[in-house]
Amino acid sequence: MSDEAEFRDYAGPRMAAWRRTAFLLCRDWHLADDLVATVLDKLFRQWHRREAIRSLDAYVGGMLARAVVDEHRRPWRRERLEDGDDPPEGAAPVGGGVDTTVERLTLDSYLAQLGPRRRAVLVLRFYCDLSVEETAEILGVSVGTVKSQTSRGLETMRALAAPTPTVRQA
Repeated sequence: MSDEAEFRDYAGPRMAAWRRTAFLLCRDWHLADDLVATVLDKLFRQWHRREAIRSLDAYVGGMLARAVVDEHRRPWRRERLEDGDDPPEGAAPVGGGVDTTVERLTLDSYLAQLGPRRRAVLVLRFYCDLSVEETAEILGVSVGTVKSQTSRGLETMRALAAPTPTVRQA
């Protein structure tokens, strides 16, 4: 089988998941598409080295996270884009049913309220299922930073998810 065919067999089934991961990291569907395209290009150029990579899925997750960080460092990205752009028509929903959609939208809104580093740490740790060490390596930070950002991010998410007391009037 040719390298190109192997690449297509690997990347094809993972595209939707990569796109969702990119969206969770950057909060913009159009930018997520651009980031996935950038990562695919870089991955294809490195495809001949795939045997030396311990976990190809983790490697691609790291490439996505670095692409988001690089994109936000660019001067033209300093303009603030609106969070929560609707997914483009035809975007595949995650899971099924109204309850799943409500849970996903709620989680998305909580993630949107986190800073970029905490959001990246939580997405890589819990959505991409990477270890603390892998996440630290991908983001170029210490293991302690990943642990503290995870703790603070989860604390913020718990506070956002806590029910707000209602005031009853007599």
